[in-house]
Parts: sequence; C-alpha cells; structure tokens
Amino acid sequence: MPKLTMPCSRAAVFLAGLLTLSAGHAEMRPLWEVGAGLVGLSLPNYRGSDERQALVLPMPYLIYRGEVLRADGDGLRGLLFDSERLEINVSLNGSIPVNSDDDPVRQGMDDLDPAVELGPTVNFRLWQSADRRMRLDARAPLRTAITVASRPEQIGWLFSPNLLLEIRDPAGQAGWNLGVQAGPYFNDREYNTYFYGVRPAEARVDRPAYAASGGYSGSQLMFTLTKRFPRWWVGGFLRVDSLAGAVIEDSPLVKRSDAVSAGIALNWVFKESKKRVESEE
Repeated sequence: MPKLTMPCSRAAVFLAGLLTLSAGHAEMRPLWEVGAGLVGLSLPNYRGSDERQALVLPMPYLIYRGEVLRADGDGLRGLLFDSERLEINVSLNGSIPVNSDDDPVRQGMDDLDPAVELGPTVNFRLWQSADRRMRLDARAPLRTAITVASRPEQIGWLFSPNLLLEIRDPAGQAGWNLGVQAGPYFNDREYNTYFYGVRPAEARVDRPAYAASGGYSGSQLMFTLTKRFPRWWVGGFLRVDSLAGAVIEDSPLVKRSDAVSAGIALNWVFKESKKRVESEE
C-alpha cells in the first residue's frame, strides 16, 4: 500500500501508514494526535487479478510518537534500535479479504481471509540533503502473514526490500510531502500457494491445478503525496505493481501482469496532546 492496519483492504493499510510518509526535519510535535475521516479507493482484488473494487471507507488517523511504541508515517511499530542512520523495528501490514464467489476466476475456491503481516524491519538512511528536505532510505521488512479468522493460520513469509525517496515541499509547494517507493517482493512457497495455488480438487477446464513456488514475486512503484493542515490531513497514493518475471506469473489465477491502485483520503484531526516531543518525519 499502503501499515497501520485496517483489515478491510491492503490499500487502506497503505493509506493509514505509507500515505503519511513525509520527509522533514526534527521539530517539536504533539506526543499523540487523534482524528477520523474517509478514504476512497480503487484497487484490484489481489495482485494479478482482473477484478477491481471501488470503495469508500472510514479511516482512523492515529499518531503516537513514543520512545518505544510509535504510530506515525512509518506505520504502527515497536522500536528495537534507533540511531541517526539506522532503525530496527517490529511493524505491521495487512492483506485484502476476497469473496471467491465475487471473483469469476476464483469461483468454487476458498475465500481469502484478511491477514496481518508482522515482523522486523531494518531502515537505513542512505542519504539526506544538507537542508534536510530530501532523504533516501533503504528498507528491508521481513514479515510472516497470519489470517484473521475464527481459526488464525500462518500462511507464509514475505520479504520486500525497497528504496524510499522522501521530498518535503516538492517544487516549492510548502507543506506538501512527496514519497517515491520502489522495490521487489520475495514470497515463500506457502504464501504464494495461499494466494495463487490451485488444488487438484479446485481445477476446471479454464483453471488447471497449479503448485506455486517461492521466490521473486513481482515489484512495485508507489507515489504518495500528503499535506497536514492545522486541523486536517489530506493524502493520496498511486501504486503500480508488476508481476513480469515473477514465479507466480503463470498461475491460472493471474490474469494481469500489471495493476494500478489509487486512493485519496481526508482526515479531521480533532484532538492532540499538549505535550510536545522532538520528531523527524
């Protein structure tokens, strides 16, 4: 995505976390902020699906800038180590639920349950401009995925290293924050089987049995643009996914090798703490 997890969709996760990414400098900011708003989304059912959803959803706005626990532009996470250039944390992400009856290529198959993705992330600052308005980070999240259902199930591992360029006041537009993120996905066999495998009992003429394998599972390029007003926050994202060359590209459940997701959100920030802490975001 979209990191501060909302189980309704992966894009909502991106909006709640990645959309609040902003390059900046150390300032005194509220310890916590609370708000609420709406998000409009257009996204595929899953990467490789030719079915799309258009949704309008409620969206919480939660910021907490604690020394160990933080909920901010980098998602909901617990800091394990933090220095000027290196941060190690435990963070959350999420994935989309899919009703197979509503997706022709998956009809007759099990539904895809929503899942949380939890694991450590290493963030390393590669470069920062002298005026601190631009920075480039290398990030390496490794997460395990667990379904959120009556019987939670571990469904595999994901590794998605990426580069993130953040620009404050792009093109001289004061207060705006632009993020550009790109990188590959590497999923294990179990994870790809959950989303792209077809058991022999589920096979049909136009959907042969398929045993998924692990490895390179595509790439993404995402742009985010946000601005914080005194009592409002607005953000949008555009993400392009590619499955070209991925180990699951030949799955009968993959109908497109590329996909575009987009969203826009507006939040009213109705409460913030009087206590201020130094924060760079």
